[in-house]
Amino acid sequence: MTGAVPVSFTADDYEARMERAARQAADAGLAGLLVAPGPDLVWLTGYTPTAVTERLTLLVLAAGRDPVLVVPTLEASDAEHAPGASALTLRDWTDGKDPYAATAALLDTGGRFGISDNAWAMHLLGLQKALPGTSYASLTEALPMLRAVKDAAELELLAAAGAAADAAFEEIRQVAFAGRRETDVAADLAALLRRFGHSQVDFTIVASGPNGANPHHEIGDRVIERGDMVVLDFGGLKDGYGSDTSRTVHVGEPTDEERRVHDLVREAQEAGFRAVRPGAACQDVDRAARAVIAGAGYGEYFIHRTGHGIGVTTHEPPYMIEGEEQPLVPGMCFSVEPGVYLPGRFGVRIEDIVTVTEDGGRRLNNTAREMVIVE
Repeated sequence: MTGAVPVSFTADDYEARMERAARQAADAGLAGLLVAPGPDLVWLTGYTPTAVTERLTLLVLAAGRDPVLVVPTLEASDAEHAPGASALTLRDWTDGKDPYAATAALLDTGGRFGISDNAWAMHLLGLQKALPGTSYASLTEALPMLRAVKDAAELELLAAAGAAADAAFEEIRQVAFAGRRETDVAADLAALLRRFGHSQVDFTIVASGPNGANPHHEIGDRVIERGDMVVLDFGGLKDGYGSDTSRTVHVGEPTDEERRVHDLVREAQEAGFRAVRPGAACQDVDRAARAVIAGAGYGEYFIHRTGHGIGVTTHEPPYMIEGEEQPLVPGMCFSVEPGVYLPGRFGVRIEDIVTVTEDGGRRLNNTAREMVIVE
């Protein structure tokens, strides 16, 4: 991920996040957290290094201790200007010195630590060599819900990102599809996302005709034809927070079967949304959507989970999938995106970002979920 989170977050916000993370780590039986550059570091401190290199940058959090950011000396000036810098201590190290020894001095010699999933192997191995008595668990494994519950300001940013993606869809449905390549429409979508405020476009899936049966189709030079169903799935980051929405359009008039499958997916998406409420398990959302599709005889063609979390990244915990018993909590945000994929023929997916409220759920995407006809 690139860029910084919005300036609407203060040093106090970042301090509260770091305190909460350290407390959750202690509650999970961990000696602390080690956070490498990436989405967790941005969320906790507002800091994104100009470039992620072999030089060690690591935030050390432990309950009852001041947060410390270990950073290369040549990047210390940038780190000092991060929004959350005043809530932590910087400890810089110079080339030729051992960054692992400097970090080891901050850690319990026999502790078990949560560490960022995207930490470089060379850095983890360096810490293990410096402190052979320590052990480590990935943050996704140890604290999967660390960023899952959003505060009011984060919800506003996610809603704004969703509204921007909606605006892009309202524009793209007006352009010509027939006779153009998937790559052409995808380029239009990317430009629209940027026009409506996205600083980063993560994906623009345009899957036409038989390509729609591949949920993660890579756009290509296939020319879109009249009679094609076209799955559009697109999103990215606006002001540091994610958007992700899917709509399935049809070029010209659809067949009765195409309408029937589209209506089925729309019904399943509605069922998944209706299952969102505090205390329900993540898997209940998946079960509700899947039951509709399976009941209509298309269960084998719904080949992915119903949803994923979203925040400072477009995919993060929690996941709406069978076996995930994590209860839903107000402030969680995730996609609800069932689909049906008929090999060699067409696919349909409808996706909204949903946030859990005190008494149910609220959609952050509000464009038409009915069949949209394009030219």
